[in-house]
Amino acid sequence: MRIKELSDRVGVSARLLRYYEEQGLLCPLREENGYRYYDEAMVAQVEQIRGLLAAGLTTEIIREVLPCLAEAACSRYDDAAFVRRIAAERDRLQERVALLSRNLRALDDYLDAVAGSHVA
Repeated sequence: MRIKELSDRVGVSARLLRYYEEQGLLCPLREENGYRYYDEAMVAQVEQIRGLLAAGLTTEIIREVLPCLAEAACSRYDDAAFVRRIAAERDRLQERVALLSRNLRALDDYLDAVAGSHVA
């Protein structure tokens, strides 16, 4: 598929897809005319990139960790410094999840408390 179709399917701009390519996150094939060509697997890859960005990871970390996520059972990604860095990112994300969960519970408690006052 061409960049416009991928853009429509994943809900991001073509400009953002080109940025992901510049950052080394996507590697589309090139047709003879120079147009980018994305295979079906790129849909899931862009969605994964978006999720990792939304979780707070930088494009630098994502570029390093994407191959590991695709081959999580592979032990060739066993550089100690890299593993520590990814573990630290995972711990940071876990802290964010815990904070978001507490905030969600607080909002639920508030809505439960005021629900009776808004019944007609």
